[in-house]
Amino acid sequence: MTSIAPRLILQLFAKAPLAGLAKTRLIPALGEVGAAALAKKMLQHTLAECQEAEAQSDINYQLKLELWATPAVSKVAWRDINIPTSAKVYTQVEGDLGRRMGFAAEQGLAQAAGIILLGSDCPAISLASLQWAANALQSHDSCMVPTFDGGYALLGLRRYTPRLFADIPWSTAEVASITRQRLAECGMSLLEHPKVHDIDDATDLVHLPEGWL
Repeated sequence: MTSIAPRLILQLFAKAPLAGLAKTRLIPALGEVGAAALAKKMLQHTLAECQEAEAQSDINYQLKLELWATPAVSKVAWRDINIPTSAKVYTQVEGDLGRRMGFAAEQGLAQAAGIILLGSDCPAISLASLQWAANALQSHDSCMVPTFDGGYALLGLRRYTPRLFADIPWSTAEVASITRQRLAECGMSLLEHPKVHDIDDATDLVHLPEGWL
């Protein structure tokens, strides 16, 4: 009898790449239109990598993609985004990032063996990164791709606890360290990937792939 590979959900959180809404900390360097154009490029890159990871699911896991969008994808800001037809699309709930990610994580883990939360502002997140996370969750309760600024670009979980997302000082250098501490307090094993660069402000632009600007 053939066993069924565990189902893992890629939960991609993204803002519509709309001028004045997306990557506002890049506006001083790139202008509203330029910041939105870069946000769109990074989002399309991440969607493509997720789609490829979904297509290359293997005997160890079955990856499924969810896009958690703000605003809703029915809005005109999403009309030029190539969202894979395989993706399930949801609108982010109200609240801070912790509430939004916690809600998605709880929903995902109610129907899958694990979830992989990620954003769309880190070109270093690739097919290889997603496969690393999927494999990490075969042997660990959680996995993380930390960023050089103290946050994380990806967090994988096999079980949900609200404590992982509550009272976190988001967009600070404490995010990854506090999350590590919370995971340990909850008795969850963690596997970490080497740090990567995400793209938040003008000083990060040097870490873009060549030709992206």
